Amino acid sequence: MSTTAKVIEGKATPRGKYPHIKRAGDFLFVSGTSSRRADNTLVGAEVDAMGTFKLDIRAQTAAVIENIRDILRSMDADLRDVVEISTFLVNMNDFAGYNEVYGSFFDHDGPTRTTVAVHRLPHPHLLIEIKAIAYKPLKPLTA
Repeated sequence: MSTTAKVIEGKATPRGKYPHIKRAGDFLFVSGTSSRRADNTLVGAEVDAMGTFKLDIRAQTAAVIENIRDILRSMDADLRDVVEISTFLVNMNDFAGYNEVYGSFFDHDGPTRTTVAVHRLPHPHLLIEIKAIAYKPLKPLTA
């Protein structure tokens, strides 16, 4: 079995020594992904003129899923190839907003999913992190 790991240019640099994505045979494993941009700012974490942060679970969820889509595309895959999602929410009160946005990307025939609450994520303004597994055969399946 062949493996390939990639850190994707133009995406937020991983906060440790790990890839954004790793291929193991026909499976692609996407590391935990947030709404962090390449410049280290966060989608869904806006500060007003008084210095108060407004955190938006819907904006963060959309950005995370779009980041995962971009990472998958670096290996010629897409969201339709995702077979499993694991989501980490800092606050389960954000579940409804997360679920609403998630449903705009996936349907009942989409990936299996697990959602858990965590104490915190690597940045205090992150509300969500998602990791994914996709199935994308190296060779197209033949009938």
